[in-house]
Amino acid sequence: MTTTPSQTASAVRSLDKNGFVPLYYQIQRALIEKIHSGELRKGDLLSSEGELARDYQVSRVTARQALQGLKASGYAFSQRGRGTFVTKSKIEEQQSQLRGFTEETMQRGMVPSSRVLEQRVVDANNELAENLEVPIGAPVMILHRLRLADGIPMAVEKTFVSLAQFPGIEQTNFAEQSLYHTLREQFGVRVAWAAEAIEVLPATREESELLDIPAKTSVLSISRNTITAEQTPIEVTVSRYRGDRYRALIRIPAATIHIGERVYEEGYFA
Repeated sequence: MTTTPSQTASAVRSLDKNGFVPLYYQIQRALIEKIHSGELRKGDLLSSEGELARDYQVSRVTARQALQGLKASGYAFSQRGRGTFVTKSKIEEQQSQLRGFTEETMQRGMVPSSRVLEQRVVDANNELAENLEVPIGAPVMILHRLRLADGIPMAVEKTFVSLAQFPGIEQTNFAEQSLYHTLREQFGVRVAWAAEAIEVLPATREESELLDIPAKTSVLSISRNTITAEQTPIEVTVSRYRGDRYRALIRIPAATIHIGERVYEEGYFA
């Protein structure tokens, strides 16, 4: 990873300060062109607000807007205390088959990894019992993970699965193993459909720290309930994704549109 921002300042384009296009957007577009041309590459450190303000002879507020626009467009991300770095465009979840984070990230040419924050057996409360169709108090594994792509925190994820349905799964090392791979290969799971509820929520303090984002930043919350061909629930997962690094592309057949949720049709875990 490049740690000096010299590339950002090279060949600075003159801004049209009398035109209709906002100055911050002109700077943003100039930086994007450098990324597309290869002058700025993935992992390169971008100039700071102060350096951009000096190079383009604009205010720090304008420079800040340019960097924020770059991050919002998925071309950059910030790490506290280190600066703003070039990245690929946002990871996109385009679902025609169900994929877990590991498979989706690999498909995008990035290296997935996980940090297990919590993995233990709990008793199903009323909500879990209803969603997993198990008795109240039945043993359920909770798997709480930080999901990363190329070492960058992408999502905080909590998954619940029934031990009665998947005995021994709590012994699996999910820092090294994909949950969906385990369900498919070890337990022969075949998926019929899944429903997801999607909403935007402010990150909790814990989520902000784990995802390395400012406090109360909006995150994309996705709650998934996955069902087998036998109409049996296999998992309940709640994920909190960084909004600056992730977006969902939804393709839903007209006959199966449901307002406020996504419904997937029959297929295997990819």
